[in-house]
Amino acid sequence: MRKYIPFRVGNNISFLIDKKAMTTCLVLLMISIFLFLLSTGIGEMYISPVNVISTLLGSGSEMDEIVIYSFRLPRMIIAFFAGMSLAVAGAILQGMIRNPLASPDVLGMTSGAAVVVVLFLTIFSDKNGSLIISIHWLPLGAFIGATIAVFLVYMLAWKNGVSPIRLVLIGIGISALMQAFTTMLMLIGPIYRASQANIWITGSVYGVSWKQVMTFVPWALLLLLISFISVRQVNIQELGEELAVSAGVSLQKQRLFLLLLSTALTGGAVAFVGGIGFVGLMAPHMARRLVGSSFGGMLPIAALLGGILVLLADLLGRTLFAPLEIPAGVFTAAIGAPYFIYLLYKNRNA
Repeated sequence: MRKYIPFRVGNNISFLIDKKAMTTCLVLLMISIFLFLLSTGIGEMYISPVNVISTLLGSGSEMDEIVIYSFRLPRMIIAFFAGMSLAVAGAILQGMIRNPLASPDVLGMTSGAAVVVVLFLTIFSDKNGSLIISIHWLPLGAFIGATIAVFLVYMLAWKNGVSPIRLVLIGIGISALMQAFTTMLMLIGPIYRASQANIWITGSVYGVSWKQVMTFVPWALLLLLISFISVRQVNIQELGEELAVSAGVSLQKQRLFLLLLSTALTGGAVAFVGGIGFVGLMAPHMARRLVGSSFGGMLPIAALLGGILVLLADLLGRTLFAPLEIPAGVFTAAIGAPYFIYLLYKNRNA
């Protein structure tokens, strides 16, 4: 029998955490730290693990400090938090919709956010390619785009309820439509923005600065905290509509809240790392294999797995074909696309 530890936030919010999930979480946390140290040292300029640790502790050489703090550390931090955000958004969607195929990119959230971000970059760039308004508005714009896309999907898929396959097929269609809008914006916009947007759409953390980290990380931390506090709501949604209503839950309000939470997580991530696909699909499935389907234990595991996936994809993109740099989204798509086809085949009779 599994052992659980009660966990309380405030006076009214509490849930149980599986001991196995806690152990798995600690192991994944250690893997994340190891991957951070490894990724910090590997690149065009190799820095040994000893020198990496010395630099992080404040006693490294000036050159090591420049390479680590100016170039590598910002992109690793933003890659990790973006992966966590996408994974948690996917886990919430899969639990709320009760559909193993649900994820931000499959349901059109990622493409919807991309349309608004490319529009933002096209409209608010001067002749030199610099933004004329604050970058802090990017997450809000991406959130609006993701929200519009997912509501279109849900509305068009509704017919006496929403079946899993219909939702996925409509989502793929809306995603293709949003991608067409994005391509059109790239064609009519400045040429220097088109090439930048093309790399960004694939999913890349190249050229990330501390300013972007300071904008995105607080946003991600707040939303992740809200997500972890909301695990009971997702568990109730996963029981089905009849049981949720009989438990006295305001089903539609709760569903709207979880939907907006997922779009906010997706929008923030897409605004800064682009359309890194399939992380929100793969990480929740991997987490369920490790610790089961209870969201109290599964959600933090999915978050860590999402962060590890994007961090590893960025490391491979930087080093595997050096000096050529491959966007991280290429590697997540190479793994995620076949996995999505497998899930679609497995759930073909749903």
